[in-house]
Amino acid sequence: MQPDFEVEFFEDLESLPHFNPDLDTENPPKEISVFRSKITNVDGVIICTPEYVFSLPGSLKNALEWCVSTTIFSNKNTGLITASASGEMGHEQLLLVMKTLEAKFNDNTQILIQGVRGKVNAEGEIVSEQTANALQNFAKNFKNQFL
Repeated sequence: MQPDFEVEFFEDLESLPHFNPDLDTENPPKEISVFRSKITNVDGVIICTPEYVFSLPGSLKNALEWCVSTTIFSNKNTGLITASASGEMGHEQLLLVMKTLEAKFNDNTQILIQGVRGKVNAEGEIVSEQTANALQNFAKNFKNQFL
């Protein structure tokens, strides 16, 4: 059976330089060019983040700021997941930023998982049936964006 997705994780947010509009030119820093090309060259992007101090983590916000002057997220199939203790404010901010970037998502391709520590164990296994079902629906809806 073929997998539904081929997934590549980008775990180098900390390697991106702090956003500086003076460096956001035709020749941005190499790390930014690599990051942007990864987004450009995929069919879709899933962003999964915790909430940090009622907001987006600084490293994610920084990465997204490097995309504002581009069109790489314009109409890009995007899935958005916020998994945190509460997460409401961080999720709202993620939705706002991604709308600003013109990412393509809808109510079925975004999910807020509140109380995540009680739903996922230390090994990363989902222990909440409701959460597992919600994520399966999310994945199905994300896949349907491509049909």
